[in-house]
Parts: sequence; C-alpha cells; structure tokens
Amino acid sequence: MKKENRRNILIRYGIIVVFILLLSGRIVYKLVDNTVLSAPHWNKLAEKELSEIDTIEPERGEILAADGSVLATNMILYTPCLDLRHPKFNVDSYKTAVPRVADSLAAHFPKKSAKEWRQYLLSPLKRPKDKWSRSFAIVRDISFFECELVKTFPFPRTRAKAPRKGKLIGFKVESRSVRVRPYGAMARRSIGAVGVTDSIKRVHGKYGLEKALDSLLYGKPGYTKKVPLTTAIVKWKDIPPVNGYTVRTTIDIKMQDIVENELNKMLEFCEADWGTVILMEVATGDIKAVANLELSPRPGEGYIESRNRAVLGYEPGSVVKTLSMLIALEDGIVTNIHEVIPLGDKWYYYGKKAIQDSHFIASADITGVLEQSSNIGMAKIITRRFGPNPPAFRERVSKLGFLEPMNSGIAGEEVPNFIPLKNDDLGRQMLAKQSYGYCTEISPLYTASLYNAIANDGVYVRPRLVRGLIGNGIDTIYPVTNIRDRICTQANARTLRKMLSAVVWGKHGTARHFLQSPLVRIIGKTGTANINREGIGYTRGVNRLAFCGIFPEEKPRYTCIALVSYPKRNAMGAASNAGTIVRKVAEALYSRGMLDYDDSYTKGEHNNTPVPTMYASLDPARNDRVQKSLSLGNRKAVMASPAKKSGGVPDVLGLGLRDALKTLESAGYQVRINGRGCVTGQVPAPGSAVRKGEKIYLTLKE
Repeated sequence: MKKENRRNILIRYGIIVVFILLLSGRIVYKLVDNTVLSAPHWNKLAEKELSEIDTIEPERGEILAADGSVLATNMILYTPCLDLRHPKFNVDSYKTAVPRVADSLAAHFPKKSAKEWRQYLLSPLKRPKDKWSRSFAIVRDISFFECELVKTFPFPRTRAKAPRKGKLIGFKVESRSVRVRPYGAMARRSIGAVGVTDSIKRVHGKYGLEKALDSLLYGKPGYTKKVPLTTAIVKWKDIPPVNGYTVRTTIDIKMQDIVENELNKMLEFCEADWGTVILMEVATGDIKAVANLELSPRPGEGYIESRNRAVLGYEPGSVVKTLSMLIALEDGIVTNIHEVIPLGDKWYYYGKKAIQDSHFIASADITGVLEQSSNIGMAKIITRRFGPNPPAFRERVSKLGFLEPMNSGIAGEEVPNFIPLKNDDLGRQMLAKQSYGYCTEISPLYTASLYNAIANDGVYVRPRLVRGLIGNGIDTIYPVTNIRDRICTQANARTLRKMLSAVVWGKHGTARHFLQSPLVRIIGKTGTANINREGIGYTRGVNRLAFCGIFPEEKPRYTCIALVSYPKRNAMGAASNAGTIVRKVAEALYSRGMLDYDDSYTKGEHNNTPVPTMYASLDPARNDRVQKSLSLGNRKAVMASPAKKSGGVPDVLGLGLRDALKTLESAGYQVRINGRGCVTGQVPAPGSAVRKGEKIYLTLKE
C-alpha cells in the first residue's frame, strides 16, 4: 500500500516537473525570440510608438475693448458623465438613487423639473445592455464649481465608513474649451468667431478680428513625445506651447451700446432689410463702434448681428459726391465756389438716357451742387476735366490712396471697385455716373475714412480696430499711421466742411429738416442709391439710404456713417433715416459727456474740470502710473481699494468689473452683474460665510 502511494506521488511530482520544464522552456524560448530572433520587429514597433508626436494646443489670446473690458475670452466647460458599462455599475442601486439625484438636479439646474430629470436619467437603460452608453452626460457644459457640486449628489458609490465618501461608480468628467463673449452679441461680427478648420482640425478664427488676427491670437502649438522611464512610458513635453497674444481693440463699450441701440430702433421703425453703422475717431482713425444688424429669417426674433456689411462694397449713391468735389477743388477744376452752374431738369451726356436730379433745380453755385445733391451739377463738373479721358478719373482716385487695402484689422475688408472706363462714349456715360455714386462699389468703411480725412484737415489717417498687443513679454500700443499724409490742402478741407455744413444747415440742404440738432452741430452728406437686384435690376422705391456725418463742426471729434438697406415704411429718405441715426448717436454722446474735450490737463488749473474717476485696482501701483502718465499732479483716485478680509466672501467694493470677477471666481464663487462701471454693491456682504459655488450679485455704477 505504501509502495503504491509512493508511486502515485512520484507520478504526480513527475507531471508537475515536466509541466514546469515545459513552461520554463517556453519562457526561455520567448525570451530568446523577443530579444534576438524577433528583436528587429519589436524595435520597429517601439521606435514607432516613441516617435509619435502629439500636439499641445496653445491658449488663445483674449480680445479686449479700449478700456480693458473683455470682449472675447476662453472658458472651460465641464460635462459630468456616467459609464453605464462600468464593471461595478449596479442597475438596481442606480434606479434607487435616481429619484434623489433628480431632486438635486432640479434644485440646482431648474431647466428640467424633478420628474423630467428622472425620465432623462432612466432613459439610457431602455436600450439593450450591450448598447448602454460609456459616457452618458448627466448635465452638459457647466462650470467647474457646478461640476464639483454634481459630484456631491447621491449617485451610487463604493462602500466607505463616512456617508458619500466612497468613490463614485462609473463617474467621469469631460471638458472642452469654448470661446465666450461676455457682452453677448455686441459687435459680434467685428469681433468674430472661432471654429475647427477642415484642413488641420484645429480651432482658428472664422471671421472678424478672430480671423484677421488669428496668427497672433492662436499662438504656437507645443509638442509632446513619449519617453521610456524605469516604470512606464510617459508623455514628455518636448516643445512647450506659446499662448496667443491678447489683442487690445479700439472699441468703446459705451459707444458700441449707443450705436447698436440707435441702429436697431431705426431698423424696427422703418422695417428695413439690414443696416450698418461705423463710428470713427477723427484724430486717430480708431473705430470706436461698428454695428451690423439684419432682419432674422426666424419670425419674431427681430434684428440680429449678421454679415459684416461695414466692409463690403455697395453702390454708395450721393455720399461719393464729396470725393468728386475734393478732386475738383484739388485739381483746379473748380476755382471759384461762387460759380453758378445751369442745371435744369435733364442733361444728356453721350447717351440717349438723360441724367436727372431727384427734384428740379434751375441753377446752383458750386456749394449748392453739394448742398442740394445735384447729379447733373456733379457730372458737369467732373466731365470738364475727365470727359476727354475717362480712364484718368480712376487713376486720380487711386492716387488718393482710396483704392488701397486699409488693413484695418477687420476680416473681409473689400477694396473699392471703380469700374475701369474706356475712352469712348460708353466710358463717358459711366464716368458721369461714377461722379455721383453709380458704377462703383465702395464699403461704408472707405467712405467714412474719406470724410474722416476731410474732418482731419486733409490728413488721411488709417482706420484701425486694433490698438495694441499684450503677452509673451510684450505690452505695446500701435502708433497712428496715415494712408496719405495729406489728400487735400487744409484750405480745401475747410471749404469741403463748409459745403457739408450747407447740406445740414443751408437753406436748401437735403438734411436741413432732420439733422439740425440743438445739442451738437453735425455736418455731412446724404446719399440715396437704387438697389440693383439680381434678375430684377433697379426698381423705383427700393433704395439704400446713407448719411456720413462729422461732429462737432467747430472741432471735429468723430466721423459716423450709417447705411440702411430697403426701408419699407416711415423713414424713407436718407436724412430722415440714416441721418437720424447719426444725429441720435451724436446727441447720445453729447448727453453722456463724451464730446466734452480739453487740450490738456497740464495747462494751468482747470477749476471747472471734474477730477477724473480712477477705478480701484488690485494693484495700487496702476493708479500711480496713470496719474504720472497723464500728469494729473495731486489728483486723488475717487474709488479706494477694498480692505482685505481674512475669511468669508472677498470684499470687491470699489473694484472694476475685471478685477472683481478675478477675485471672486478665484475664491470659488459664481458672479452675476448688473450695470457698468465699478462695484458699488455686493450681495451677500463682504465677509459673509457662503459656500463655494454659490452666486454673488454685484451692482456696478459709473
């Protein structure tokens, strides 16, 4: 019996030994195979894996208004998800937890009721188990603090001693970076938007400033490669990304608000198709506001930001007569502005179709041609010089710099199109039309730049929407540049301003009934152009209405152009429509004190000059730098910096919006604002014991 047991044991040990020997042989074989026989194959795979380079996207730069307000910035949004096929996911535990989770979601995300949240949370379980989502979104695109709040909801967890301290089962968070505009649709087309490009699948600018300055805003991507370490293969940052520059624009938020409101009111009043307005500073060419509104195709939505028509070319109508008159004065075609020109009701010039005015004018002097907007008079003046050689007119316009790219910083900018003319009868007919605004395509931006040069005593300053760059060790302000140092003499610029004054303040001026404001003296030129619709042609009553104005006349500060397309009722004339927009903008600037100017704070004592308000800052040295750079002497900052508190809600009273947001959001709170300027009210009060993630309400006043 013992011998038999011993034999059985030896057989078993033998089997085990043979198995171990076979296994050891297999291991030795694999070792030799991997390190010697198949080494080239594995080395090739390893080399391929280690040679792969991943791209690190840089942080896109911000776009700021002239005062530092944020017009476009980056924000990371979070989406908490559940992996319903997680190994530890239990359906019964999940169904039990859903009612309480739904109540929590309804309390903090009231876009759905508790019942709707329950239905939503249970909806993925209706599918076959093998098709359950591995990333079921609980609630999409929320802030970091809201995401942290969702983690505290009673989802199924692993066991732990303390309640809600176990790990969430199958819970994960997805994030994405989005571009946000804190001021909503304000100047949306000019600021632009971003999107993924088709070619390289990266986020770049699609239109507006985002596109025009994409190379600066985007920055430079970084690169990582895989590196073998002792314990694992890890990603190693080979070339770090370079974040994009922050772009400081010339947009003034207050002026932008005024311009958009006045344009919207007029479009609703006259039921037009679309409208655009540009407000430009005379001395610098800074575009302080630009608005583009178009009737939404969706019923009841009203007017929305759409195409940036401020930089697109259209037949300008009579606003271009100022350009023709400038050339006439500069080239000596007109030497006596009191010269009387016979006009009449029709004038035939190398064609069967007569040139006509909108109303009968027997005769007018040179100023009267612009004052009464005579097509006949303007055509007679220009054809004196250029009639024998029509192509020379376009060449003369080109010498002004009017046909060159502005490089204003706005994407989609179109150069004016003056149709090249031939030296024949048809060319002469088209020359006459070009002199008063047809057979050309000129954008509102270029028209405004011309009037701005006249307001600036002939200095043709370049319009710009970009004022400077911040980032990567750079904080710079771009200098003002000129397209031409001068497009006309100072004397001729003054003569043209007198002619434009007659349009508004003259006895027969086309804008005399609508633009004579008692608050601010406006000068400018009206323009009405028939719209040439594709397949239909020119139709009576289907017009684009324009007015380009300069104000105040005594010392021009701003140039403003308004263009409104196809009004259907009420304000059907250029002065009553586009001109009224410009007048309302000018009066709003006047009423808010934005037209009050002084040569310098440094010239003696200004007893009537109010002390400038300097908003408090987290960096007190900023106020000192501003006072020193503006030579404000002993003038004190009106708003004092808040006192620091050791606990509770931070005190941001007195701070500007940007610093207040930075302080409160860094402390973990959500912020809701009302008003503009600096913080004058804060609820809950500073120092209050408030949980992280709660809302803080700020009241701002100027």
